[in-house]
Amino acid sequence: MTPQQTIPDQPDQLVDRLDGVLERIDAAARRVGRDPQEITLLLATKLRTPAQIAEVIELLRQRERRIAVGENRAQEIAKHADPLLADNGVPRHFIGRLQTNKARDVVAFAQMVHSVDRPDIADALERRAQMAEKTLEVLVQVNTSGEESKGGFAPELEAVTGILERLRESPVLRPVGLMTIGANTTDLEVVRASLRSLRELRDAARAATGIDGLTELSMGMSGDLEIAVEEGATIVRVGSAIFGPRP
Repeated sequence: MTPQQTIPDQPDQLVDRLDGVLERIDAAARRVGRDPQEITLLLATKLRTPAQIAEVIELLRQRERRIAVGENRAQEIAKHADPLLADNGVPRHFIGRLQTNKARDVVAFAQMVHSVDRPDIADALERRAQMAEKTLEVLVQVNTSGEESKGGFAPELEAVTGILERLRESPVLRPVGLMTIGANTTDLEVVRASLRSLRELRDAARAATGIDGLTELSMGMSGDLEIAVEEGATIVRVGSAIFGPRP
């Protein structure tokens, strides 16, 4: 075997990883009295093939779980037109930082965009959604950790309600919640605080704006999904913990 070759993943390994993630979600939900079935498992499909994605979708359907797929790079959207994935009924989300010149591709692909992190992105999505005669669900990204490497609005009620009010005025954009990436630290209490603050902001913003449909909390990834579920996540984004290491 040459250094470039790898041993193909075995089906039982994939099943074990998937069931392990589901067990983590279920245990966290039970600890706080939540129904695990209300949590959407969003498959982060960066660098995954249509065959890999389709296999995991089928396994999740067998387990009767709520599923979505998410891309974080516009250049990978095209693979979802593959016959293995096209018209499969699975909601498609865009989860990465978005450039305004990619808004057309993202609007054509996604039912929900997680990363409205600045006003010009809202403008670009609105313009392209109007041209496509499509309504798009959007999440406002909030930088709850305050880390400079992360995008998003400041974790302040005024900043969040400001962009939500702008989105509510749009005829084609529908604000449905908030998104964050947890603090990048091994201190679990700091991670928890960064995720809890998103829920608190969501609740405060819903009360301040009167947007009853502001229900979603997209937070939690492979490393912190238990904390996210305990703190109210409705969407958790998982990639390598299910698919294995990226190629």
